[in-house]
Amino acid sequence: MDFQLKYITDDIKLSCYDDKLFKTEIVFDHHMLVWFISGETKIIQADQNHLFKKGDIFLIPRNQLATIINYPKDGQPHKSVVMHLSIDKLREFYSNLNIKPKVSARQKIQSFNNHPLLESCLASLIPYFDVQEKFPENIASLKITEAITILRTIDKDIDNILANFEEPHKIDLSNFMEKNYMFNMPLEKFSYLTGRSLTTFKRDFHRIYSTTPQRWLTQKRLELAYYQLTEKNRKPVEVYLETGFENLSHFSYAFKKHFRLTPTELANKDTGR
Repeated sequence: MDFQLKYITDDIKLSCYDDKLFKTEIVFDHHMLVWFISGETKIIQADQNHLFKKGDIFLIPRNQLATIINYPKDGQPHKSVVMHLSIDKLREFYSNLNIKPKVSARQKIQSFNNHPLLESCLASLIPYFDVQEKFPENIASLKITEAITILRTIDKDIDNILANFEEPHKIDLSNFMEKNYMFNMPLEKFSYLTGRSLTTFKRDFHRIYSTTPQRWLTQKRLELAYYQLTEKNRKPVEVYLETGFENLSHFSYAFKKHFRLTPTELANKDTGR
C-alpha cells in the first residue's frame, strides 16, 4: 500500500494513492471541495451513486453518509486536491452578507465537471505542496475565500448548502436506518445524524427493533449482500465493499455463519457450477 497525504494547511491537502483501491466509509464534519488530477472515485450513498474521473470537481456537503472507493486508473495513481470549507471559515465569509438559506431535506453532492474557474483556483495550489516552508495562513485563507466566491458565482443555489449552519435535529430513526444501514459507521455517528445522544439512540433503537443496533446492522447487511449475489449476479469481491464490511475475509466468515455457506459457494450454486 502506498498512500500519501501532503498538507499545506489543515484545510488544504493533496492525496495520492497507488494501490489497487482504497475504501472508506465516512461522514465529513466539513464541506469538501475535491478536484481529481488522476484516478477514479466511486461514491455510494443511500439513494444514489456517483462516479468521478480525471478532471472532475465536486463538493461533498458535511454530515453526509457515504462509502468512498478510490481507484488508480490508466496506470496513474489516484490523486486529488481537497479543500475543507469549514463551518468557522464559512461563518466568517457570510458574516457580512444578508443570506437566508433555504433548508433542504437533503443536501446532495454537487458536481461542477471541470469548470475552468474552479480548476484554475485548485490547480494553483499544486506548486505549494513541494515548498518546504510553512504555507502562509493569509494565502491559504485567500485561496479558500476565492473558492467560495467562485462556487457562489457559478451556482446560484450553493448558499443553501454553504450558509446552512444547522446541526442535525431529531429525525425518524427507523426511516433513517432503513436507508443507511449499509454504511459501516460508529454508532456515535448514527446517533448524531439522527439528532440523538448515544444513550437515547440505543434506547429508541431497541424500542423499535427489539434488538441491538449491531445485530440488526449485521443482519441487514448480510441480507443485502445475499440479494446482490443472487438477484444481481454480482461477485463477492464487489459486494462486500458496498454492504458495510471491512474486508472480504470478515464478510465471508459472517456470511457463512448466517447462511451456512460462503458467498462464493452461493454464487457458484446459483450459476450451476
